[in-house]
Amino acid sequence: MKKVGLLGGTFNPPHIGHLIMANEVKHALRLDEVRLMPTSIPPHKADPSDATPQQRLQMVELAVSGIPGLTASSFEVDRGGVSYTFDTMNALIEQEPEIEFHFIIGGDMIDMLHKWYKIDELMKIVTFVGVGRPGTVGETQYPITMVQIPEIDLSSTLIRNRIETGGTIQFLVPDNIGTFIRQEGLYGTRGLEK
Repeated sequence: MKKVGLLGGTFNPPHIGHLIMANEVKHALRLDEVRLMPTSIPPHKADPSDATPQQRLQMVELAVSGIPGLTASSFEVDRGGVSYTFDTMNALIEQEPEIEFHFIIGGDMIDMLHKWYKIDELMKIVTFVGVGRPGTVGETQYPITMVQIPEIDLSSTLIRNRIETGGTIQFLVPDNIGTFIRQEGLYGTRGLEK
């Protein structure tokens, strides 16, 4: 049976922390592939300078290009609307019943699992994989497979703030993402250094 990891998120923008997480879990659990899957509508209100769902998907596609075993999934962007993991997983399992899915979450999400929509039912249909994140406890009463990865204190918020203040994002995002952000004029791009 093919084993596929799913790393969901807003990816607003994607950064090297996302790539490290996906790659480390892929190798640790010997997954065939890890799909980075941007949400269609983030749970928080979008800022006018934020990327559209299509732009976030394009950035994920750029981020994983040329990295064996990492792919971009347009599943939630194509579906549109607000997606609950439970609904997404049911739809994916129906579409690809031959795949064993592993849903990858960071320490911040591990701490909040008890608040997830239909979490008890979700636990029956997918294997959760947790990775540590700086500043989080990463503990839950739910059964999850923990993978130790090099932790990097990096977030999309930090990157957006850097861009808005004209700071550098070099080495924080792949070069092609920085280029895309400048070309698209995202996040209040002004005087962005390479």
